[in-house]
Amino acid sequence: MSVHIRSIGTAVPPTELPQTKARDLFAAQPGINRLGARLIGAAFDGSAIETRHTVVDALAGGTDSALVADGLVLDASTGARNTVYAERVPELLLGAARAALEGSGLETGDITHVVTVSCTGFYAPGPDYELVRGLGLSPRVQRFHLGFMGCYGAFPALRAADAFARADPNAVVLIVCVELCTIHLTSSNDPEQIVATSVFADGAAAALVTARPAPAGTRILTIDALASTITDEGESEMAWTIGDSGFRMRLSGYVPSIIGASIEDVVAPLLAPTVPAETPLWAIHPGGRSILDKVEQALGLTEEQLAPSRGVLRDHGNMSSATVLFILERLLSGNADDSRRGISGGESSIDGQGVDGPSSGAPAVGALSVGGPGVGGPSAGDPTMGASSVGAPSAGDPSVENPSGRDRGEALCAMAFGPGLTVEVGRFTRMRA
Repeated sequence: MSVHIRSIGTAVPPTELPQTKARDLFAAQPGINRLGARLIGAAFDGSAIETRHTVVDALAGGTDSALVADGLVLDASTGARNTVYAERVPELLLGAARAALEGSGLETGDITHVVTVSCTGFYAPGPDYELVRGLGLSPRVQRFHLGFMGCYGAFPALRAADAFARADPNAVVLIVCVELCTIHLTSSNDPEQIVATSVFADGAAAALVTARPAPAGTRILTIDALASTITDEGESEMAWTIGDSGFRMRLSGYVPSIIGASIEDVVAPLLAPTVPAETPLWAIHPGGRSILDKVEQALGLTEEQLAPSRGVLRDHGNMSSATVLFILERLLSGNADDSRRGISGGESSIDGQGVDGPSSGAPAVGALSVGGPGVGGPSAGDPTMGASSVGAPSAGDPSVENPSGRDRGEALCAMAFGPGLTVEVGRFTRMRA
């Protein structure tokens, strides 16, 4: 039995926040001293981010709100920020879920489990309830919410979905990660807060996980193995806490080095007997540019292997738990990023009237029959890890078949990092059913 991700859908708020505009806004805030202004310029300009999306329209010059007014980033209470969260989460999570269902070959009536993930706000009945009501799911659907885990939250959700599908081969699990990080952005001279302000963004991503046979020709991601660890050091270097004026990120400058020093020991057992560089496809959570740089260096990866992760960072910033699913969506749809072309990935934009269609020329989100070249290289398949018919395709050909006629697929490694310092890693195979 092969449990797989059948489809992935993504959604972002309609308000785009160019990085240069965000930089100028925060550098102009009252109380920012000369050193703070220099740090803001360096952090924003060196982030490798071009655009983010936000539900706080006033950050991009839109209508004033309780969080930003007259060009001033207000010292709003946690309650005021959470009110925005509760108001804006439903449209995003429903948009991502509908995008995942589109073209998946599955219907809302097929969904047996809902797993929601978020670390940027709380309310009850919460996101899991919103999905049941908003999609018209059965009131008997089993619901789970994973809260406040940080950027790696998609992996515990995938682990739960994998367990549900292995226990019941007829199960269909809907995962939705939704994060509104920008409601917690603040004006500060503190270097760690400046870094957080320069990278975090808003977005939602949904995945449908099942062991049901997929329609022939459908591109899927089989879930081959998942692993989690806590690094020997780093507990005090990354944290996410609740304050009186929003949530606060503790993000030490040592984090990239800690990840770089430990990542090979985490990844190597999952990919054995091959070495990491021989795995063709990668989805690395872009906590920041320097984290991607350290992982690339530590594992001996190429620019091509890092392109999808850098592309999502460039186009969307760090959307916490949703980010790694944005990268997987690009790889699954065949729209793996080419950093020289600026491919957007076809994410849906949410407005007050619902979900806009995918951008012109982009494949429909969640439609897995879309073709396109992948990143070439040998597969790292290991049948002992639960993979099904995993082989070594020719370079650049994502649909090489073995003599039995079954797609042998391409190995894919995904990872994310979070408070603790926690490292989550998954091995998948991209293949056609």
